[in-house]
Amino acid sequence: MELILGQHGRSWIHNSHCSYRCSVTPPSTQEAAWRVPMGIGRMGGYAGNSSGDIFIAFSTANPGAANREVDQNLLMIPNENISPLFEATVQATEESILNALVAAKDMTGKNNTKIYALPKDRLIEILKKYNRIK
Repeated sequence: MELILGQHGRSWIHNSHCSYRCSVTPPSTQEAAWRVPMGIGRMGGYAGNSSGDIFIAFSTANPGAANREVDQNLLMIPNENISPLFEATVQATEESILNALVAAKDMTGKNNTKIYALPKDRLIEILKKYNRIK
């Protein structure tokens, strides 16, 4: 899971892609992508008016499945067993947000706008206080 965060006005822009190595069908990857906003919400995010949220999911399992010249045998996780994948998507989204917060560095952007990295020790203290990490 890779999550790219950018700020536009007062809303955050979330671009993420979910890459799965397990055998899931295209509808299941779409359903998994729908779980990304749940992870964002669990971390305090919301879909603001000007946020530009994009979520893409795909599976790298079943190589050659797109070959239209011959019939393909396709392995897939049955729908009854897919919930752990959805839960993992939510957790990976949360983890990506934490990674982005911890990895941030001071930056200077357009018009000499300065953005400062969060102090990691204070960030960890706050996340623990509100039971976001152990």
